[in-house]
Amino acid sequence: MDSFNLNSYLFSKRKQINQTIEKILGQTKNSRVIVSAMRHSLVGEGKRIRPVLCIAVSEAVGGQVEEIIMVACALEMIHTYSLIHDDLPAMDDDERRRGKPTCHVVFDEATAIMAGDALLTLAFEILSSIELADRNNALKLIRVINTIAKAVGYQGMIEGQIKDMTAESKQLKLEDLEEMHVLKTGALIKASIITGAILGNGSFEQIEQLKIYAKNIGLAFQVTDDILNVEGDPGVMGKDIGTDQAREKSTYPSILGIEKSKELAKKLVNNALQALEHFDKRSDPLRAIAHYIIDRKR
Repeated sequence: MDSFNLNSYLFSKRKQINQTIEKILGQTKNSRVIVSAMRHSLVGEGKRIRPVLCIAVSEAVGGQVEEIIMVACALEMIHTYSLIHDDLPAMDDDERRRGKPTCHVVFDEATAIMAGDALLTLAFEILSSIELADRNNALKLIRVINTIAKAVGYQGMIEGQIKDMTAESKQLKLEDLEEMHVLKTGALIKASIITGAILGNGSFEQIEQLKIYAKNIGLAFQVTDDILNVEGDPGVMGKDIGTDQAREKSTYPSILGIEKSKELAKKLVNNALQALEHFDKRSDPLRAIAHYIIDRKR
């Protein structure tokens, strides 16, 4: 992996993802206001971690980016819908995201809610399209849709968000915090990884190991997010810091402290890397992304 250039890989994949998103949005003939609101939140400085992971996993088990790019973009739309709703005054009431004002600040709350809804439904329109069904085995595609729907529904991401909202001003135990983030942050990351493995024709054994990888990098991602909310640079991150403490949220730093949180993030990444032991060099991007998740500045 020493010679693997992650920056070049991320640049290439993000470019493909962004171009495909622009193409999809360019085909919409609906209300200009809604499309503008969708575009405002979807296009920009997003890390694109979930779609990149989906593509990287597919390639690691023998798939091709051309066969999965639309699915990867659908995953980013679902993630963006969750951010739009998460930023609303009724939830986290954040005013900056991805280096610019949040959707409800630029438009209004009602438009932001509908833009999020529109991105979610557009994602499932893409996932259930005839074009994808022709390109992939229909049974595999149903499995993917079911995996993603469970991950972002009331048993997954939404349950995690409910736990997050009800936990404000409470001091959670470490195991309760982990359970919350496995759902809120980890569920869609895991679904993105499993989706890539299914559509890339990964074996049962490969998918089981990738589930271990997914759980560990999902938690490592959240631990790092919590750390950055304490000591990150708002200019680099594109959003405000210190918001968790202001809302009296339980976080890894508030429970463990900064240094032990960093140690935990490293341990989680090592667990993820061990899960890839029997994968060949095609999984080098996954190894590099695991390191990137805890080394990132935003």
